[in-house]
Amino acid sequence: MNAQIDPALRRERLRYLLLTIVCLALLGGALYFQYVRHEDPCPLCILARYALVLIAIFGLAGAVSRGWAGIQFARVLAALSAIGGMAASGYLIYVQANPLVSCGYDVVEAFVDALPTSRLLPQVFQVQGMCQTMYPPILGLTLPMWSLAAFVVIFLSLALHRPRRAISLR
Repeated sequence: MNAQIDPALRRERLRYLLLTIVCLALLGGALYFQYVRHEDPCPLCILARYALVLIAIFGLAGAVSRGWAGIQFARVLAALSAIGGMAASGYLIYVQANPLVSCGYDVVEAFVDALPTSRLLPQVFQVQGMCQTMYPPILGLTLPMWSLAAFVVIFLSLALHRPRRAISLR
């Protein structure tokens, strides 16, 4: 039997699929900067990548969810991941603006390099650079600033969006 899917639920699922695609595209952009432009990722950059991956996973969970409860759960987890991405990007901006602050080989790098994904996919999740390294800005903003902007947009889209659920007339 083919049950009719609520149009509002369908729109919401497509929205989460789009969120997943956007996060994977941003992760692809990070890999472009790493391998084509030779801008090595620092520990905080890798943490931002983890946030993107988590948002993509939770977006996919929302896209395949069969009900509103699953979508709401995915929304909360994706928003929390976006907050983590904002924290990593924001702190990286602070480190680059204050040369006396360091994030070279420290607890963060040791933690990031000790994660299993660092060994499974070292091309994506292994620290190779220093946080203080400044690369040329893109349209006047550094890459961490663009990253922060992306996480803010993702967070706001999750926090401010109120899905319109269909009214049941039963």
